[in-house]
Amino acid sequence: MPTELLVFYVLAAGVVLSTAAMLLPPMGRNPIHSAIALIVSFFFLAGIYALLSAHLLAAVQIIVYAGAVMVLFTFVIMLLNLTPDQIREPRITATTLIGSGLGLFVFGKLLSALALASNGAKSVDLNDGTHATFGSVTEVGRMLYTTFLVPFELVSVLLLVAAVGAVVLAKRSLKYKDRPKKEAPAAHAVAATDHDTHAAH
Repeated sequence: MPTELLVFYVLAAGVVLSTAAMLLPPMGRNPIHSAIALIVSFFFLAGIYALLSAHLLAAVQIIVYAGAVMVLFTFVIMLLNLTPDQIREPRITATTLIGSGLGLFVFGKLLSALALASNGAKSVDLNDGTHATFGSVTEVGRMLYTTFLVPFELVSVLLLVAAVGAVVLAKRSLKYKDRPKKEAPAAHAVAATDHDTHAAH
């Protein structure tokens, strides 16, 4: 087995295992542990990008996603501040069944798309002159702002909406208390009067 293929299998297994650890117990029960597992998955994905000679995407995966985006996710998790009592035991409900069905449907469509793409895929020689700019800053920027402009902007809006929604949920869960009334001096005066009365007796 070629070394490159062996490294790919190791990285792919790391992505699958870290993603499963992010969703399933025992790590899936703790939001911070799930975030750490997601960071590990991002590093494995960066390795796969490096194998594909997309070194810019590998660096962006680590700097932007494993760095900045995960800091945002961790901030939102800390802002929600879920206690162990608020994290309920997993139950089978209608919402869970619908979500699982949709997830399986999307996963099946992804597998079918990968199968169709692999049947018509052709190997590309990155050493020839026609693919000299593959994975470069110029090529990635051109594709982001031309071919994939709409998905790129939609992902940005999705992250913004998720952060705003987390802040709104956190504000609803906070319990604001009024400032205590200034009754301490009066209580102190009453205590002093009682003390003087007892002293007089």
